[in-house]
Amino acid sequence: MPKLLLLVLCTLGLLGTAAVAEPIRLSVDLRDAPQRVFHARETIPVTPGPLALRYAKWLPGEHAPTGPVVDLAGLRIRAGKQPLAWERDPIDPWLLRVVVPAGASRLEVALDYLAPSGGDGFSGAPPASARVAVLAWNTVLLYPDGPRASALAFEPELELPNGWEAATALRIAEKRGHRIQYAPVSLETLVDSPVATGAHYRAIPLAAPPGAPEHVLHVLADSEAALAAKPETLAAYARLVPEAYALFGAHHYGRYDFLLTLSDHVAHFGLEHHESSDNRLPERSFLEDPLLFSGNSLLPHEFVHSWNAKYRRPAGLATRDFSTPMVGDLLWVYEGLTSYLGDVLTARSALVTPEQARDTLALQAAGLAHTKGREWRPLADTARDAQHTYAARFEGHSWRRGVDFYDEGVMLWLEVDAQIRTQTRGAKSLDDFCKAFFGPPDSGPEVKPYTRADLVAALNAVAPNDWEAFFRKRVDELRPGAPLEGIEAAGWKLVYTDKPNALGEAYAALPDAGSDLRFSLGAYLTPEARVADVVPGSPLAEAGVGSGAEIVAVNSRVYSAEVLADAIAAAKKHGAKIELLVKNADFFTTHAVDYRGGERQPHLVRDETKPDLLAQIFAPRTWTPKPEEKKEAAKAPAQ
Repeated sequence: MPKLLLLVLCTLGLLGTAAVAEPIRLSVDLRDAPQRVFHARETIPVTPGPLALRYAKWLPGEHAPTGPVVDLAGLRIRAGKQPLAWERDPIDPWLLRVVVPAGASRLEVALDYLAPSGGDGFSGAPPASARVAVLAWNTVLLYPDGPRASALAFEPELELPNGWEAATALRIAEKRGHRIQYAPVSLETLVDSPVATGAHYRAIPLAAPPGAPEHVLHVLADSEAALAAKPETLAAYARLVPEAYALFGAHHYGRYDFLLTLSDHVAHFGLEHHESSDNRLPERSFLEDPLLFSGNSLLPHEFVHSWNAKYRRPAGLATRDFSTPMVGDLLWVYEGLTSYLGDVLTARSALVTPEQARDTLALQAAGLAHTKGREWRPLADTARDAQHTYAARFEGHSWRRGVDFYDEGVMLWLEVDAQIRTQTRGAKSLDDFCKAFFGPPDSGPEVKPYTRADLVAALNAVAPNDWEAFFRKRVDELRPGAPLEGIEAAGWKLVYTDKPNALGEAYAALPDAGSDLRFSLGAYLTPEARVADVVPGSPLAEAGVGSGAEIVAVNSRVYSAEVLADAIAAAKKHGAKIELLVKNADFFTTHAVDYRGGERQPHLVRDETKPDLLAQIFAPRTWTPKPEEKKEAAKAPAQ
């Protein structure tokens, strides 16, 4: 047995007193990834008798049974040269059963993963184009049912297309041409370590405080041109790691790899891991300002997750394997606090200007203000039902609610931060809580589960308060209207003007962007003029227009976003109603919309009666802005 393997098995606790647990050998062939087919071969140690094999179902970070077993194909199981019949469990389709014949000590498993080319989601969404691919190991393996994910050892191997490079948190044991052998790891670590691969690759080392481990930004793109980040963008990313260390005061990984895939043909999202993050953005995100601004908080958000999600994890999400259902009661901490801290680090690193950071807050708050579902559904329920709310269609969103624990979590934790700062007269802040709860001592990857009671106790240690009552009111109880207490405690107010919101303007410039009219007519329209969602009680809803309808004409003129915008402006100026011709399935109807408020976009303006805590919260900790940046920080947006 190789010395490295022996060491890893000892570390994993897989060495018995009488026998050595043999790892599962996994070989993945990505040479057909441009055709969206991943091939895998496994050698699984077994003993004769019935054997249950699992395909990962509940995946950390996805908070739902999203393991894409529907795309598992070509499954063949052999014992030596003997083909074995297998059977799917009638209740749990992620569970397969096979009988190992007498005398067999290993099973040879072959399978293919048919990667989708369209659709939404996380690891089961489109992972590949003709030039890049992201391998989530859980999509290409089966494993014996029963043991903890940390107690199963794997020897992973990967074969790449000609000329492609690969980046991952896994350590390389040997590389031969386009074949990479990685050091043995547990199943838990393997699933926690995706691989980003591609034909166009750039590795960007990131600065870190003295004594900190290595941090690298790996960029893989559909074109060489897409790798060319602007100097100011790279300078901002160079500040991210020091700012995170200033916030948390420690690390819980041996090395950190940011995996960034730039392609218009993979699903766009971020997924957290202990020692890396899987970040996927449009191809030209480094080249076009709207794309850069709309996606610039992704890496800070996923980086924060290394502390809040991977190291400290809500007990209901710290499951022993990938088949045990997760309980998302504390997603308003797992995702909500991470969203807040990610936005804070985005501002402190100067990935956004202070005004852009404020407009981001304003858009989040205004979206919640126009989510009528807050009248019947508390924040706690959106977290508990995350496995459904993630997959819910957009139609009906404002009445149903969605994964609001992200944006409402930002409002909630901003209020916590402001309360601590006010209560302690600036002596302490949420930064102190982060150091105490997520910080020292330094460590490698580990999981320390926590409960709501642990959270309350840690906050009380920083700033004594009835935090349980605070959370009960804001999380468990109904709260119609916008949760603006944090913004107002920080010295700002939410207002609506006809000036474009910076983040909303960036979203509007994205390819295939629709028209966000939630704050005026009360709806979001797709580029094809379909009404994607209508806010109950809004002017459009009162006029009888519902989700799924298509706007054909505005004031007797063929619809376009510009024609509708002109009609909204004219209604404000002249006081006339807006007449819409609407196609609903096979029927056409005319609707008079009684709205004269003009364009309305959310912004924050200063409340001079209170200290500007947002300026303090967004201020960098590890570098000094240039004079013009300091001037910008003090400037409020036009009212």
